Amino acid sequence: MRPVNLIPAEDRRGEQAPLRTGPLAYILVGALVAALAGVTMMVLTDNQIGERKTEVAELQREDEAEAAKAARLAAYTRFREMSEQRVATVQSLADSRFDWERVMRELALILPADVWLTQLTASSAADAAVGGDDGGGSGGSGLRGGAPGPALELTGCAAGHVSVAGFVTALKDIEGVTRVGVESSELADEESGAGVSEGGDAGSGGASDDCRTRSFIAQFKVVVAFDAAPIPASASAEGEAATVSETAPAEGSEEASEGEEG
Repeated sequence: MRPVNLIPAEDRRGEQAPLRTGPLAYILVGALVAALAGVTMMVLTDNQIGERKTEVAELQREDEAEAAKAARLAAYTRFREMSEQRVATVQSLADSRFDWERVMRELALILPADVWLTQLTASSAADAAVGGDDGGGSGGSGLRGGAPGPALELTGCAAGHVSVAGFVTALKDIEGVTRVGVESSELADEESGAGVSEGGDAGSGGASDDCRTRSFIAQFKVVVAFDAAPIPASASAEGEAATVSETAPAEGSEEASEGEEG
């Protein structure tokens, strides 16, 4: 006999049982996959947020540590800036000082025998205050006013204009001299008696500082400029201006007279 399966086809189990298919199963599977993906993304995002927060916290701690370190070292930074400023100030003052000692030494070496000085004014600037100035200094006027830097103002006498010219040429041999200007060079006026009186000595009719004791003697005023030298910020404050005056010795005029006659 052939066996007959009396179970309805829809209730049968096994390989020959028909499969139940429909959209509901796919929708359920898709929802589960989407939920899993969402959970995964949420976990990953939370992890990234946590890592970023940790990095921010570490950076804040490092910043606070560096700020505290900078605060501790601020005093050293201020000290270094102050030290650099003081070094620059000292360097500026050193550069602005002028070596008057060297200039005086060289002036003494090149001074001719037939030239003598009655007044010498050394100033580091045209407007420098000259201590003990009795009116002999230019005070920033004349040729001295045209030399903004250190300069010498020399007043004296020589055995004639030729000796004055030779003295001007010799002054250019001083180291640092850029130009020499002759403000005046005058012989004694025999008609008016200026600088010469009876007997050949300085008379009362002439100026008290007139060294022209002979008719051939010329009184000059020369300005020696050192334009290449640095100009100090305040020449009067540094006290680099000085005046030296002396009366022309009688024997000096006699020596000049003998030199001119020879």
